[in-house]
Amino acid sequence: MGTLPEIEAAIKQLPENDVRQLASWLENYLEQMWDKQIETDLASGKLDKLIAKAEADITANRVRDIEERR
Repeated sequence: MGTLPEIEAAIKQLPENDVRQLASWLENYLEQMWDKQIETDLASGKLDKLIAKAEADITANRVRDIEERR
């Protein structure tokens, strides 16, 4: 695999349509990475305190409809 500067140089040589396809692929790939990280954090308990706080706020009616935030 090439270095980042080599990859960047190669991308600059691609036709615009290929660059757009690559950008779309990269966006999907990053979304998949994010989903995996969330799943890992959830399974490890990293999100437990945040979830508990959100649930407590909901129970105590300390939340507003998202439409009210606009």
